[in-house]
Amino acid sequence: MKTVWRWRRTDCCTGASSVLLHHELMDRNVSAVRVFTLSAFTETLNHRVSVFSLTLLCYCVILFINVSLVLTIISDHTLHKPMYILLCVCCINGLYGTAGFYPKFLADLLSSSQVISYGGCLFQAFVMYSFVCSDTSILAAMAYDRYLAICRPLRYHAVMTKRRLCELVCFSWLVPFCIFSVNILLTTQLTFCDMNIQRLFCVNWMIVKLACPDMDTVVNEAFALTTLSIYICHWLFVVWTYIYLVQTCMRSREDRVKFIQTCVPNLISLLTLFVTVVSDLMHMRFASKDLPQSFQNFVAVAVLVVPPVINPLVYGFKLTKIRSRILVLVHMRQKSPV
Repeated sequence: MKTVWRWRRTDCCTGASSVLLHHELMDRNVSAVRVFTLSAFTETLNHRVSVFSLTLLCYCVILFINVSLVLTIISDHTLHKPMYILLCVCCINGLYGTAGFYPKFLADLLSSSQVISYGGCLFQAFVMYSFVCSDTSILAAMAYDRYLAICRPLRYHAVMTKRRLCELVCFSWLVPFCIFSVNILLTTQLTFCDMNIQRLFCVNWMIVKLACPDMDTVVNEAFALTTLSIYICHWLFVVWTYIYLVQTCMRSREDRVKFIQTCVPNLISLLTLFVTVVSDLMHMRFASKDLPQSFQNFVAVAVLVVPPVINPLVYGFKLTKIRSRILVLVHMRQKSPV
């Protein structure tokens, strides 16, 4: 709480003036906000042991399957192709996003108070947003790769060069990082009148909502809408590529087989990410606060549970080369002496 002293000058009708000392207590300055309280843990703490066990198991599964897929692609030179490299990048991004949530969440379950520092909250919000947007960009790049491979096969190697692949990867990571650095910077300019975040983790929009009523958040909202528009364009681009992919694959049986083997996993990943992200956005902006807290928590964390688990599993089982490589590694492991 910050104490602010104001001097007020009053003039009487005779022209004489006096200076009055006015003492006010104000808790609206951002320098006074050192921690935020994550206040969505109420029902979760009633089942602390069960939730902790399931969460730890889920995180271990995410780590195992994503790291396994990354190491498989890195170790096998026959998988050093654009589609598999983009898949490797997608798994690394999944590890990055989940690392911003699970360790803190597990620690909160064991703690008597669920708080996060001001700086830590902004950093977590940055990780969450950049993870989701990077995932969107990477999956859009994978859709573009499949479009070239199936619809423009003669130009594929000329267009999807190592340089183009590096550009796509850098675009997928650097653009979200730059955009959300600006988002977070704008948030730091606000002053806050509340410190209770109705979530299990920090989200930039929820932080902005804690700003004092007299704070102008128009710039924050305008930049957020601009960012949303950029990634809506990503989704429109994906729809456009899949329209062409479906049209092309209907022409021959060979193209249909290629579509099922390589495009279906990408389509499942895209739909999974789209449903979880849109559900969370709609819930965050428009959902009633009367909904059960457990349901709200599930919608909030779905994007950190479903895509990081589904993506490597779907690609691992569906892509023939990766499945074969994993089976070879498992077979070699069984044959090796103890």
